[in-house]
Amino acid sequence: MQLSNKTPKRQVKAKLRDDRTEPVGPNDVWAMDFVHDQLATGKKLRVLTVVDTFSRYVPTLDVRFSYRGEDVVATLDRVCRNIGYPKTIRVDQGSEFVSRDMDLWAYQRGVTLDFSRPGKPTDNAFIEAFISRRLMAASERNV
Repeated sequence: MQLSNKTPKRQVKAKLRDDRTEPVGPNDVWAMDFVHDQLATGKKLRVLTVVDTFSRYVPTLDVRFSYRGEDVVATLDRVCRNIGYPKTIRVDQGSEFVSRDMDLWAYQRGVTLDFSRPGKPTDNAFIEAFISRRLMAASERNV
């Protein structure tokens, strides 16, 4: 009888979620995600949505036709120069957020990137709820 000696994978990101605390002030925890939309011409839009989870302040809603990691970094640099850097940013596993540019930006500025588990939008529930309530309600008013 053969038994495989497979070692279990470490789930470091899962351990980080245990340490989550409620934000205690502005710029403590931000949440980030993308909203997708389409123009009447068929051209697709992406909106980078950033929300301060304590104050409910929206530092930026940045609209572009395409987004890369370096674009996210440029937008965050522009915003943070005006209002300061957050301690933590909660993001999903999108390619723009796990890029080397984003990782280097966060490391150099002392910002912690708190990634949600793949396929678990409830790990970043604040931004998901914000997007569904605020932005979808605004689009319904414009119809």
